[in-house]
Amino acid sequence: MTNQVQPIFILPEGTQRTTGKNAQRVNIQAAKLVAETVRTTLGPKGMDKMLVDSLGDVVVTNDGVTILEEMSIEHPSAKMIVEVAKTQEDEVGDGTTTAVVLAGELLKEAENLLDQEIHPTVLARGYRLASEKAHELLLKMAEKVTVKEEKLLRQIAETAMTGKGAESSKSRLSEIAVKAIKQVMEEENGKTVIDREHIKIEKKSGGSVEDSELVQGVIVDKERVHPGMPKNVKNARIALIDSALEIKSTETDAKIQINDPSQMQAFLDQEEKMLKEMVEKVAKSGANVIFCQKGIDDMAQHFLAKKGIFAARRVKKSDMEALARATGATIITNLDDLDEKDLGKAGLVEEKKVGDEQMSYVQECKNAKSVSILIRGATEHVIDEIKRAVEDSIGDLAAALKDGVVVAGAGAPEMELARGLRKFANSLSGREQLAVQAFANAIEVIPRTLAENSGLDPIDVLTEMKAAHDKGEKWAGINVFTGKIMDSWKAGVIEPLKIKTQAVSSAAEVAVMILRIDDVIASSGSGKGPAGMPPGGMGGAEY
Repeated sequence: MTNQVQPIFILPEGTQRTTGKNAQRVNIQAAKLVAETVRTTLGPKGMDKMLVDSLGDVVVTNDGVTILEEMSIEHPSAKMIVEVAKTQEDEVGDGTTTAVVLAGELLKEAENLLDQEIHPTVLARGYRLASEKAHELLLKMAEKVTVKEEKLLRQIAETAMTGKGAESSKSRLSEIAVKAIKQVMEEENGKTVIDREHIKIEKKSGGSVEDSELVQGVIVDKERVHPGMPKNVKNARIALIDSALEIKSTETDAKIQINDPSQMQAFLDQEEKMLKEMVEKVAKSGANVIFCQKGIDDMAQHFLAKKGIFAARRVKKSDMEALARATGATIITNLDDLDEKDLGKAGLVEEKKVGDEQMSYVQECKNAKSVSILIRGATEHVIDEIKRAVEDSIGDLAAALKDGVVVAGAGAPEMELARGLRKFANSLSGREQLAVQAFANAIEVIPRTLAENSGLDPIDVLTEMKAAHDKGEKWAGINVFTGKIMDSWKAGVIEPLKIKTQAVSSAAEVAVMILRIDDVIASSGSGKGPAGMPPGGMGGAEY
């Protein structure tokens, strides 16, 4: 009698498992699909995507990270590619599409090598070597930039906006972006420090993009609390209060017993007296403008109006901090501590009607370390896209000034990089050489996509570019409007080096990570596979 071997299950029922080549195929396929989705948005002639969520809200954009976030991608490997875009957004603020397209192409190239029986770890090592060499080559080709080179800075801002909804007004918006960055940049231990948070971007529909403006100070999306208050205050002395100008109610439920009407009146009089004292304290400090993070009682509003003090309530914490940086005020939490030295100064505080809403402008701040950009435009969707373009250009300017190095764009640095990597590949022996060559081929996806998105023949364009780079023209890029090769530096297509280095390193890292996965175990309590995975195995997307 033979012993029947019992099958052994180590995983719970309903778990799906994809192993070996199959797992790699599926992961690479998912990553490639993500890259394909955003690929058509790359470059000045990239197209936009319209994304509609479950509530029917519409977003029209060609900003890589916005598209990927709005798509709410479920597949685990595809999510890893979305992380690349998020990292790029956090680090630089621009170049998200570049990073994602590059990651997809690295995996596509790897697929060919996997078919030739090259082991994934060899590929991973080759990609790491190529990524390190790419950094070295990019640093070598970069040019220096300083804050004094106004023209160059404006070109960086304009390059970031080209191809987005803001293109028609890019000269006006780039001027605003450069001014804003110059205003908030600081030197610390010989290093340039720029915090993008210090530039507040407000948007209001109505008017045209040309009506957008930079305010040396802060625009607060609040109105004065009482019509009796002055509409504008010159030589403003500003108090920032993080406590309510109201009578505190007790923490526990308290009962107040009143036996006759006169006691009731005395009680109300006492409340009024307390509120009056609060307002007296504010007035005594010399403040003529108050921004309060919490509420202001109706009675207190009346007393403030009588004293001619401008007040706004329920101001956001981030706005309070921006006001403190712009005016030099100290945020106080206890009214008793309010002193003249806690007050901030601004040349003018006024309430203005923007569109159909009232907003408070705190402007003419001396040496403001926090500024606001107000973006106007015809519709909500237009403004949102312009805001994204302005954020990209501010991110680019910050990255360029922080590191002090820039490269020309239009596909030129990628072509130069691919050329350098091919030379480097020839110096290697062993199978890593093939991986480095694959990396060089993948880098060329950027100029190829630029050409494709512009309706040009990518083979012709790449051949011409290669010929120009072989002649030593390191900034030979594509003029997407004429289809000819141009010197992208002279044409003013300038980008911070950080966009390129960050995109290359994060794309390489995620490609290596995905290549090293040979087993996908997706568990599920209900036996239906994990969220977003149809029972047909890993990610039932149509391949």
